[in-house]
Amino acid sequence: MDGILIVNKGKDFTSFDVVNKLRGILHERRIGHTGTLDPQATGVLIVLVGKATKAMPFLVTHNKEYVAKLRLGIKTTTGDIWGETIETQAFSMPDKSEIANVLNGFRGKSTQIPPMVSAIRVNGKHLYEYARQGKEVDRAEREIEITDIELLSVENEIMFRVVCSSGTYIRTLCEDIAVKLHTIGSMSELVRTKVEHYTLKDAWTLDQISAGEFSLLPLSTALAHLPHIEVEERGGVMNGVKMKIDTEEPLIVLTHLNESLAVYERREDGLYHCVRGLW
Repeated sequence: MDGILIVNKGKDFTSFDVVNKLRGILHERRIGHTGTLDPQATGVLIVLVGKATKAMPFLVTHNKEYVAKLRLGIKTTTGDIWGETIETQAFSMPDKSEIANVLNGFRGKSTQIPPMVSAIRVNGKHLYEYARQGKEVDRAEREIEITDIELLSVENEIMFRVVCSSGTYIRTLCEDIAVKLHTIGSMSELVRTKVEHYTLKDAWTLDQISAGEFSLLPLSTALAHLPHIEVEERGGVMNGVKMKIDTEEPLIVLTHLNESLAVYERREDGLYHCVRGLW
């Protein structure tokens, strides 16, 4: 069983939990995911199955879309409502126009300081490992980009949609939005609705997958951003033979009878060298 499985992750599961469950359901050990989702977050999780796992380094998962809820008047240790409360604050809910203007101010490139509960490594340890020990360490700002953001509703909480670059922390964004609204706040809900062109409409729940009600996308869809070049014989590719190919693209996928065989890279000698077999 080989291909791409788009999972609609439920609450209370880590992304690693999903992979472990899928290994049992699909009876396949070669399974990996891209783009971790927190246990309380739901939505699109891209899972590679079988030989598709070999394509992991070449997947494009830069652009992501989320729908989030922000609860004002509360600050926690984790930036979401599931952390320990640090502070509460009385506030008046701003009107929609003020909130929309604040959201629009986050469009474009900016920087974020990753939260202590993130999986980023500092001195060989994940930040969340320090957080579990009650420690806080210095961490460098990271550049992010928000290409679209819009207000969806305002009731007891603020619901908004955001399209952003990979590595954007929505819990941090929620805290920053609250500050711009002259109060404090924490994320109260998060749904990842899209990763690149994969959406919730493409996704299957674990219950559906367990019942056999799912389908895998072909490996070629994950590598569609790379040029595909058909070869007459597969033997040379399978043996990693260097090739002279009439193109100057830095990375290409060599195929035979529409089967993706390998990713090749153009080197200084003008030849293409195999960097990853996909068989």
